[in-house]
Amino acid sequence: MLWWVIGLIISFTVAVLAISTYLTPDDLRACADAPTANDSQCEKADVIVAISGGDTRARTAKAIELFKNGWADKLIFSGAAYDKNSPSNAYAMSMQAINAGVPPSAITVEEFARDTNENALKTQKITDKQGVDRMILVTSAYHQRRASIEFKKVLTDVTVLNHPIKKDKQWNDNWWTRYQGWHLAIGELIKIFITYTRGSS
Repeated sequence: MLWWVIGLIISFTVAVLAISTYLTPDDLRACADAPTANDSQCEKADVIVAISGGDTRARTAKAIELFKNGWADKLIFSGAAYDKNSPSNAYAMSMQAINAGVPPSAITVEEFARDTNENALKTQKITDKQGVDRMILVTSAYHQRRASIEFKKVLTDVTVLNHPIKKDKQWNDNWWTRYQGWHLAIGELIKIFITYTRGSS
């Protein structure tokens, strides 16, 4: 009985760690706060892309932080309005950035994407026009893997670097202790499976 309990605890721990690691890729994990030319992984990007959804304000704040730390000279905010009669999420994100001191000229808004796949498809049109070769993708930790898959499917000529928010209103290191955490994690794993089976857009 004791060994069965120990085995169950170990299996549960391994599962939690595996899910956490898989869902939250971070290509800038080993980088300093600012980019450096001495490490190709930590070089400056052409643009920072933040997509709305979940804790949108936290995602926007992370993109602003990266911009102010010199990771890119341009920002793209992507996301339609929750309510068709209201301003788009992308517009609200841009206002948050401008209020934080980001020059309006550095910001591009994509106001029509209704889901992660559309975030990628519609952002591609902007990055193609801007000649982007390297971008940093910002979203919530639980959403980062799926967003990365969608963007890499579409932006095949662009290096997509992941940098998720570690903690927001919906997700933190203790996600596995809450129902919402498991709901998000399992939901993302299912959506990732669907994304792979859907094929290229």
